[in-house]
Amino acid sequence: MNIGLVCGSFHKVRVEEMIQHAQDEAQKNELEISEIIWVPGSMEAPLATARLLEQDDIVGVACLGIIEKGETSHGLAMGQAVIKSLIDLQLGYDKPVGLGIIGPGAEEHHIPSRLEPHARSAIFAIKAMI
Repeated sequence: MNIGLVCGSFHKVRVEEMIQHAQDEAQKNELEISEIIWVPGSMEAPLATARLLEQDDIVGVACLGIIEKGETSHGLAMGQAVIKSLIDLQLGYDKPVGLGIIGPGAEEHHIPSRLEPHARSAIFAIKAMI
């Protein structure tokens, strides 16, 4: 079963680490990551996710990224909008979307310990919902 990944490039080095964990989890769950789309940040994730969900051979999509805590509530507002959009997409396409976005509100010390569990959980969620 083919799945896609949508990855935020703003924290590319860390998201590349997440991809490694996602690939391992996909293999354990008999899923094939057939396409990886890089987007500038989490705000662009819903459009890329929709494009993947439109494909008949894609059974689900995992979104990987990081929304850090900023000086304003911009990240929180953006994160809520992105998550709502991703929920709407999975309901509209009747295909699972695994959320592997750390944050919103992540601080530097929160990130390293969350890279692996968030990536793996996003893939496992797809498998569980297929």
